[in-house]
Amino acid sequence: MCELLGMSANVPTDICFSFTGLMQRGGRTGPHRDGWGIAFYEGRGCRTFHDPAPSADSEIAKFIHRYPIKSCNVISHIRQATHGKVCLENTHPFSRELWGRHWVFAHNGKLRGIKQRPLGFYRPVGTTDSEHAFCWMLDRIRTAFPDPPRRPQALMQLVQSLCDDLRTLGTFNLLLGDARHLYAYCTTKLSWITRRAPFGPARLCDAELEVDFAHETTPRDIVTVIATRPLTANESWNIMRPGELVVFRDGLPMR
Repeated sequence: MCELLGMSANVPTDICFSFTGLMQRGGRTGPHRDGWGIAFYEGRGCRTFHDPAPSADSEIAKFIHRYPIKSCNVISHIRQATHGKVCLENTHPFSRELWGRHWVFAHNGKLRGIKQRPLGFYRPVGTTDSEHAFCWMLDRIRTAFPDPPRRPQALMQLVQSLCDDLRTLGTFNLLLGDARHLYAYCTTKLSWITRRAPFGPARLCDAELEVDFAHETTPRDIVTVIATRPLTANESWNIMRPGELVVFRDGLPMR
């Protein structure tokens, strides 16, 4: 299976610390050697990087680690291929436009029979079950809401129902972004942690690195990190339940 990493923050924040931990799982401390990708939202824009090489050995990943791109919403993925060959077009996260926004999608799991579901406006570029599921979801969102819904809760309810449907086909752990919100859906493994004042130290599980966020933040900062498995050894993470959807905006879960 693959692993996911996301971030939602109320101020532009770099994800270098968490990305360092995830990068090790891509071929060093984990078996996810079949490519990786990351997307950073910057206002209405979205900056994306992909590499079919293992993240632990990727020169592009090393560049991201050295160059602290700041963003309020980030989605990243390391791949252990179960469907589709190892190549650039099959590397998550995938992106499409809807309502003049970049939508970004990353998935952990396998969906049996998803390619039997017909598609409309959106079509895959690669051959993964994940990208087909993304196109299927966006088709249904576009049909239900030709224009952005006035109530965010209406879109949240639709995303929940679509995820519940896809969950019947297999494992569907999801990160989905629309530039404003970050959707996290769990069927097997997904966890999150919110860091806010008073900040303290955090120590990675997969690398010998500890950061005291009290020296890296301001008292107003709020940052939530979402990961398949907790990335730190000295913090208490929220473990999501099967079938649970949590939507984050500005670093906090929406109610």
